[in-house]
Amino acid sequence: MATTTAKRGRPRSFDREAALEQALRLFWERGYEATSVADLTTAMGIRPPSLYAAFGDKSALFGEVVDRYREGHGAYATRALAEEPTARAGVARMLREAAAMATDPDHPWGCLLISSTVNCTSPEVTGAVRELRNANVRALESLIRADVAAGHEPAGTDPAALAQFTAAVVQGMSQRARDGATRAELERVAADAMRIWP
Repeated sequence: MATTTAKRGRPRSFDREAALEQALRLFWERGYEATSVADLTTAMGIRPPSLYAAFGDKSALFGEVVDRYREGHGAYATRALAEEPTARAGVARMLREAAAMATDPDHPWGCLLISSTVNCTSPEVTGAVRELRNANVRALESLIRADVAAGHEPAGTDPAALAQFTAAVVQGMSQRARDGATRAELERVAADAMRIWP
């Protein structure tokens, strides 16, 4: 008697990268809490079983979206701080690029890492994103501290306070963009912020 081996599961019939990009845009536009699985599957062009099979649950999908955002749209900040010779130059560039990124008409305005978890009730999701933002502040503080030690910044500079100030400016720029501020308006904010640096 001949036997046949049944195939397990069906091959994936959608473009995973394109679907992930659609999820990114939806989370960025609406936020984590306001985006339902039904919204996601509609935007991604897939059925719920495909979403769960490919990405896991909604929070796991959001984790992938955050990673994609940090490697793409949100990478400007890391690049600016890494490529410029001083923290001051890196922050000046980062703020200018934040004004451009936050108001780019090709995607939702503002910053996904800042706006997507504002009204989120999941402690795991909010905690993970909060830690990413706080890690960015700590990294900037370290750069400023190294510049003070090297004589690039005045000896009396408070690296922690300056890093907190810069983070508050970036977060404020993101919200202003979502409220309709233009790139030119945010570039003026960026320039004013740099005048406050010691």
